[in-house]
Amino acid sequence: MTTAGDEITVRVPGRVNLIGDHTDYTGGLALPMAIDRWTTLTGRRGGTRVQLSSTVEAGTVDLSLPSATDPAVTMPAWGRFVAGVVAELQPEVGLSGRIDSTIPVGAGLSSSAALGVAVALALGFEGSALELAALCQRAEHRATGVPTGIMDQWCIASARSGHATLLDCHSFEQTHVPIPDDAQIAVVFVAHRTLDGSPYADRVAQCAAAEALIGPLRLARADDVERLDEPLLRRRARHVVTENQRVREFADALRAGDLVTAGQVMRASHTSLRDDYEVSTPQVDQVVNHLNALPGVYGARLTGGGFGGCVVAMCRPGVELPGAWWVRPVDAAGHSASPEDPPT
Repeated sequence: MTTAGDEITVRVPGRVNLIGDHTDYTGGLALPMAIDRWTTLTGRRGGTRVQLSSTVEAGTVDLSLPSATDPAVTMPAWGRFVAGVVAELQPEVGLSGRIDSTIPVGAGLSSSAALGVAVALALGFEGSALELAALCQRAEHRATGVPTGIMDQWCIASARSGHATLLDCHSFEQTHVPIPDDAQIAVVFVAHRTLDGSPYADRVAQCAAAEALIGPLRLARADDVERLDEPLLRRRARHVVTENQRVREFADALRAGDLVTAGQVMRASHTSLRDDYEVSTPQVDQVVNHLNALPGVYGARLTGGGFGGCVVAMCRPGVELPGAWWVRPVDAAGHSASPEDPPT
């Protein structure tokens, strides 16, 4: 965040999840990476209203302070994430400004989480990265009613340049894992999606039902999962349990520079998301299969909540992937360790 007189500018990155999807809301493990696509809020603090416009979305958000507005019915729809933050933070001083973003909306790259974090910082939030993430998670719950985990907000609020972030969503410990120089990360957009109205909440409920029978999935073993009589719950639990193990294996492979093993783990993760968790789509599967068949691609998988969105691939340097976005790991302010300027 930078200030010049009364002006304030906040830049917050998006994220791509390298591995560990649908694990955070059961207190599991995830390994996301903040990327050089971001949301920027430029404005002025003061007054008793929060008034924000966007260069990428229609409409203007206009909220009075103190706020009693229900975020879930705020219009325009993108303003619900702003209203959620205002409702949670209850700032004493307002804000007027403009939002710009290079994070594609509806791509599963955390555009909504980046917006929430940017608004909270611009409104004067003070606290740790984890406290910021928790506030913005609650704000998103208010905005959408979808019981998402804390991975997105926590990753982008605490990111370190050149690293992915290993998150333990039970102990709330984090470890920054270096991305090897010879690992290039590509994102391929497949289809717009929104978790609001998707079966995401059903998956959360199914995991809760499995945990009621065998205990916390973060502690469960394969034989615990096999005790579940209901096939659907068994599949959901199996994904979570095996995905947590894949996160550990992937992080170890990155630390060792073993990109072949890391790629194999990514491929196994997609199979689990497709078959056991059923959050992929035929279109996403087609893109994943195409990428995994290309020379120089170590592994590709669905990334994010699923039901559309993007595919992430880890590749050798110099691989050509037409239509892909090449992304670099940045810190919480969107700064890269590379001497090159990030794309705008």
